[in-house]
Amino acid sequence: MKIGFIGLGNMGLPMALNLLKAGHQVTGFDLVKNQLDVFAAAGGSVAANANDTAKDVDVLISMLPASRHVEGLYLGDAGLLASANPKTLLIDCSTISPKVAQIAAAAAKAKGFAMIDAPVSGGTAGAQAGTLTFMVGGETSAVECARPILEKMGKNIFHAGGNGAGQTVKVCNNMMLGIQMLGTSEALRLGIANGLDPKVLSDIMSKSSGRNWALELYNPCPGVMENVPSSKGYAGGFGVDLMLKDMGLAVENAEDLDASVPLGKLAQQLYEIHSKAGNGQLDFSSVFNLKK
Repeated sequence: MKIGFIGLGNMGLPMALNLLKAGHQVTGFDLVKNQLDVFAAAGGSVAANANDTAKDVDVLISMLPASRHVEGLYLGDAGLLASANPKTLLIDCSTISPKVAQIAAAAAKAKGFAMIDAPVSGGTAGAQAGTLTFMVGGETSAVECARPILEKMGKNIFHAGGNGAGQTVKVCNNMMLGIQMLGTSEALRLGIANGLDPKVLSDIMSKSSGRNWALELYNPCPGVMENVPSSKGYAGGFGVDLMLKDMGLAVENAEDLDASVPLGKLAQQLYEIHSKAGNGQLDFSSVFNLKK
């Protein structure tokens, strides 16, 4: 199958490489040359621009930073919907506003395209290992057409509902994760202030009612767990600014629907403080070091 992949960043590149490993012909594009060089060295074909990436492919996958990038890619006179073949299945794996996902899908449908939103969970490690979780929104027929492709990049594919439902699940999940990480960090800090060994404290809490993903698999305290960002100077992983973006999407969505998310709003404010202190590019678990 011929696949176009736009957005070969920290997540998109390993996803595209897994498609190559599965035997697909993949044409990719990104604004960063180093990413394109790695992709080409693995056997991928490099396109000159985004529109060329969508030429003569069966499936077009996008993995972009924010809603505005997705709108710019697909919509308008210069967007892909104006130039691509309507027989191309469109899969957007970016994490964006559910409202924008619905707008893009409606515009795609009006031009004869099938489009799904399929944001992911699992981080860069999951992208490299091909074990991502896909949260998918769209018509059942389009989701089933996409499933064999998604299965080459992920372990779990969940159809959440119509267009935008995948983004809604992602927004809810990441809001909860952001809050979890803050709570886990505060609990560990309190224990350390009382003279406890953070590893011992983590082991006990992970077997108690406070157990959670951040504590057990992504511990924010340096030295407690190997091969996580906190033990690598908070390098790599999921950036503070990306978490801040996702918290913003959650709060924006809640305000649109008049839903109450007081902890979500507070978490957004705390990640913003941490980002403005110069930590935006560090992994979001670095919020463990958030000052009073």
